[in-house]
Amino acid sequence: MAFEGTSAIVTGGASGLGLAITEALVARGTKVAVFDIDAELLDTEVTRLREQGGTVEGYVVDVSDRGQVETAVGKIRAEFGPILILVNNAGVEQFGKFTRIDDTQWDRIMAVNLRGPFICTQEVLPDMQAAKWGRIVNISSSSAQGGQSYMTAYVASKAGLIGFTKALALELGPRGITVNTIPPGMVVTPMLEKAIAEGNFTDSLEHFASITPVRRAGRPEDIANAAIFLCQDESSYITGQIIGVNGGRRT
Repeated sequence: MAFEGTSAIVTGGASGLGLAITEALVARGTKVAVFDIDAELLDTEVTRLREQGGTVEGYVVDVSDRGQVETAVGKIRAEFGPILILVNNAGVEQFGKFTRIDDTQWDRIMAVNLRGPFICTQEVLPDMQAAKWGRIVNISSSSAQGGQSYMTAYVASKAGLIGFTKALALELGPRGITVNTIPPGMVVTPMLEKAIAEGNFTDSLEHFASITPVRRAGRPEDIANAAIFLCQDESSYITGQIIGVNGGRRT
């Protein structure tokens, strides 16, 4: 299956890791539908990519809302055709003591980070099943592998996404559909920079780089490169895997 002409959805695709993945797919001729909740940013990035010659559409979608996802997927099918690549990247973070997490905050984290991939995958799966080919890439977090204090809800949701990946890969493998997860390490994104500026991490980016074996922080394109590999025909024997992209901090 060639990238050129294939249709993809990237959730949370207007900034950070999602934008890098969107750019990488667009550069290979993929028709990309971008889901994001930031309408202004979405419009800006979609316009920029179109001006560069990309085939891309933006949809203001809350991935935790099945109605919104279902409506957007219907529009994408009508314009781009069957959806054969799905990158579940949209997510929200949480910082704070465990005892101060209330039900509303917990439910919102789970809704976006875990129910979102569940809904989006269910909605696009008929296309992949009909084609007997599909690629699902879930962006989890290295914190789900090693834990992270004061981020219990976030870590739990991302650990759930790893389990979701492994179970779904077993079910869909016989149908030509692979499901893998990338848990990024410390990657410089607007979300990370905001968290550091707000004091949610006690150490600087320079410190994290100094204790990383490759001696640098990650870049969004590092994650995009791994995602692109997992969407290729050449990766068809890889499914249900945790593809760590973390500079060697998790092995």
